[in-house]
Amino acid sequence: MTIDSVVIRRRVPDLDAVQTFYEELTGEPANRFAFAGLQLAAVGPFLLFTGPDEVAERFAGVAATLGVADLDAAVEQARAAGAELVAAPADTPNGRRAVLRHPDGAVYEYVSG
Repeated sequence: MTIDSVVIRRRVPDLDAVQTFYEELTGEPANRFAFAGLQLAAVGPFLLFTGPDEVAERFAGVAATLGVADLDAAVEQARAAGAELVAAPADTPNGRRAVLRHPDGAVYEYVSG
């Protein structure tokens, strides 16, 4: 398995208040969208989000999003190495995703386009 990219998830109190900072930091414009009751902004390697506590806390429980070329192979390899499948591979508007808990307890979303 090769991890092609890492997106850092960051809960913020107000997207409008921090968006400009992250755009200037990365040199990239924000891509704003809504998902599962949250408001999000993808800015370079950052995924900023805000929303109601119960939804945001669940979303914040995932440390980062790992981009992989072959989701099924990555899930199989991670599970063989000791990861626990939290959410099975499924199609989303942004590609296929799965969520795994690594042996150290960290939870990651794996995605493939």
